[in-house]
Amino acid sequence: MARGLKVGDEVAITATVRRRVTEDRISLSIPTYGFPYSIRDCKAKVRKGQPWELTGDIVHVDEGRVTVNLGVPVTVDADRLRLITAYKPPVDIPD
Repeated sequence: MARGLKVGDEVAITATVRRRVTEDRISLSIPTYGFPYSIRDCKAKVRKGQPWELTGDIVHVDEGRVTVNLGVPVTVDADRLRLITAYKPPVDIPD
């Protein structure tokens, strides 16, 4: 489980390609999300079952569930996320 996740952290989640929807869009299955998710992709060699990494920033944390902004908010189990960059608040410089 990814412990210590907080709002503002950049995280990655590994989705699975479901199918090509149109010539320039693919449908992905995100673990524990429960809804299909589609993205724009122009690569010709994408295959069903292929892993696909999505990255975004955490916008909400609630008891083992985390909401990540992937263009739209997606709420998943925290143990499905991988921390990329921890958020560091800006430093106040005294006058």
